[in-house]
Amino acid sequence: MRKVERKRMSREHKKYFLVGSLCIAIFLMLGIGYAVLSQQLDINGTAQITSNWKILFTSAEEKEMNNATTTRKEISDLTTLTLDVQLEQPGASATYDVVVENQGDLDAVLSNINGVNENNNKDPKAIKVNVSNIKVGDALLAGDKKTFQVKVYWDENVDFSETNMQKEIEITLTYEQSDDGVPVGPIPSDDVDMGGQNVELVTSGDGLYEDQYETVRYIYRGSNPNNYIQFNNELWRIVAKETDGTYKIIRDELLPQNENYTIMAYDESYHRSTENNTYCTNPDLGCGVYAAVSGIFQTPDGKYSGTVTEDSSIKEYLNNTYYPTLTGIAKTQVQSHSFNIGSVQWLDKSGNDSLEKNIAGEKMYKWTGNVGLINVSDLLKASTNTACTSATDEFNANMEETCGSYLTYFDTINEEVGGVIIYWTMNAFSAESDDYLHNSWDVMFIPDLYSGMMAGSANNYDNPHGARPVLFLKSSIQITGGDGTKSNPYIIG
Repeated sequence: MRKVERKRMSREHKKYFLVGSLCIAIFLMLGIGYAVLSQQLDINGTAQITSNWKILFTSAEEKEMNNATTTRKEISDLTTLTLDVQLEQPGASATYDVVVENQGDLDAVLSNINGVNENNNKDPKAIKVNVSNIKVGDALLAGDKKTFQVKVYWDENVDFSETNMQKEIEITLTYEQSDDGVPVGPIPSDDVDMGGQNVELVTSGDGLYEDQYETVRYIYRGSNPNNYIQFNNELWRIVAKETDGTYKIIRDELLPQNENYTIMAYDESYHRSTENNTYCTNPDLGCGVYAAVSGIFQTPDGKYSGTVTEDSSIKEYLNNTYYPTLTGIAKTQVQSHSFNIGSVQWLDKSGNDSLEKNIAGEKMYKWTGNVGLINVSDLLKASTNTACTSATDEFNANMEETCGSYLTYFDTINEEVGGVIIYWTMNAFSAESDDYLHNSWDVMFIPDLYSGMMAGSANNYDNPHGARPVLFLKSSIQITGGDGTKSNPYIIG
């Protein structure tokens, strides 16, 4: 088993304050025409309508407040919810649980949600809103209620002007009468705006899915979804549409190309000294952390910790050597963005792992810049195999293809290294059992045998590794052509 061998293996933000308040008005459009009514006939032949249409907001409560203050919360006329929120600094957010209730006698269905994309594209674009846990087509039967979330946040990745720091947002939820929760009329298709193109969401097979772990994020899953995009005169693939509207993409081939990719260390021997970096104590083996962090870097369980004050050699290569080679047009399309660089732990003792734990480990530490690598959680989420549930499960798969997807499978192979393709991920590898802090997670592809994640040694002394750049495209990019297939990839203007 190859795995056993490989186991050896801040920036300051100025504090800004929102001038005025952010107003969110959510309206329910009621009184849509009755399609089916019950009638009670009297002896004298008169008719009486006994059904009642009554859909209303019943509550709105703070769920999670992060450097944010509610200055007004009011339900008026039972159908209009107004929230005034003060966001105190970049990254601030306010999330509310909102309850809508059907107190009438007629079943209803949500036929439309308007205003989210339109308002997020209005200035100031740094102020964003999203609505989650509710979608078009959701039934609201007579006597039932539904709790959903409204989140307002200050996107720290979007530039803003201090002279324009207030936004009024209106979101409309439209309910129509239905028969047992089935729409009476046509319901708009459940799709997502991807650069001006509507892409249908799916629940099985290859395609675009809702991210079940992060609200208002959409991810491509499967063995070969139609997510090819032309960028920098090369083929890339869309990994996700992020909550801030940016698009996370990955180069389809390793640098410079699959059939003869460049082998490089994650962190070269003695690139970082133990005098300045105490998280990894074997400088000859390198260090598995992508970039310098402020304060102390530690594993999710807190067992290992130390300083990481210098960047890895692969981070410096991707941002100082590779990024300058992008075309001028490509650079204008790139959004400098935060990347999650925390450690993902192999729970080899307890085995009590989950994708939620993997994501939490990644998010413990962030780095902001232009070019990164794929996250472990992206690889896990991209698989449609129900057995792919955590990094530990995948690592323990023992060369079985568990978490295979378009991110782990390649059409071409590198004969120079025995037909094996291996490329680095963004996240450090750690374990309950021992100190593997010089390791990082990687992806291995062996045709007809294995396609998934393992842990590679940081300085690459025992296995050939490649780099597959990842970056974010601005939320303002527009798709002007193509259908996302490899032969006809999306074209951006």
